[in-house]
Amino acid sequence: MANSASGMAVSDECKLKFQELKAKRSFRFITFKINEQTQQVVVDRLGQPGDTYADFTGTMPEGECRYAVFDFDFVTDENCQKSKIFFISWSPDTSKTRSKMLYASSKDRFKRELDGIQVELQATDPSEMSMDIVKSRAL
Repeated sequence: MANSASGMAVSDECKLKFQELKAKRSFRFITFKINEQTQQVVVDRLGQPGDTYADFTGTMPEGECRYAVFDFDFVTDENCQKSKIFFISWSPDTSKTRSKMLYASSKDRFKRELDGIQVELQATDPSEMSMDIVKSRAL
């Protein structure tokens, strides 16, 4: 069993779905949650390729923490089509303190399991992961 010092175990499904997002672009986003009973990070939701950033932000629960990856497509100032994979740590102020601590202590280990993350964001409310912030971090 994992303990809080080492972080949670990561289910194989998390790694497989992330690879599908990265290599095949099968999903626009994936949200993950910690299952405290099994002491594992597990897949929470899969966003379809046609989903928007608004669809993604709408899936973030108001009072619960989540991890997420989002495949962000954008056009540079030089008019080049690009894509970056964002890792977002969602820890709203209204979530339980224990939950915030669990997600904070497990984040680095979980992130290491997802090879290919290019940008990291931490958000405690929706304004901290607005489209403007995402665009500025991508460029």
